[in-house]
Amino acid sequence: MPFRVSKLRFGELVEEAVAELPPQFAAVLEEVPIEIRDRASASQKRGMPRDELLLGLYHGRPLTQRSVEDSGRLPDVIYLFQEDIEQSSKDEQDLIRQVRITILHEIGHHFGLNETDLDELGYG
Repeated sequence: MPFRVSKLRFGELVEEAVAELPPQFAAVLEEVPIEIRDRASASQKRGMPRDELLLGLYHGRPLTQRSVEDSGRLPDVIYLFQEDIEQSSKDEQDLIRQVRITILHEIGHHFGLNETDLDELGYG
């Protein structure tokens, strides 16, 4: 059964999860902000099975693919999708754990890691 919280409480839990990140990962969030959304848009879920959850999404250009010609691009952002994270959580501790893993997963994409790399690190 999903564990649901208010938008305010979810934001507080995200802040708690970020505060527990190792300093080197927390520093990334100064340049890649986190935005909380209720759910992913249809375009963000394009190509995914309809019933598959999307907990988070990194939107940007990974550091491993950047060049000096990248100026003028929109800033990178990490999206967290509250409803899907709640759907995958059974209690508040599980929700915090899932938020933390999702943030680390999306930071991994910022550094150029793919899904296989993230699975091997335990952030799949």
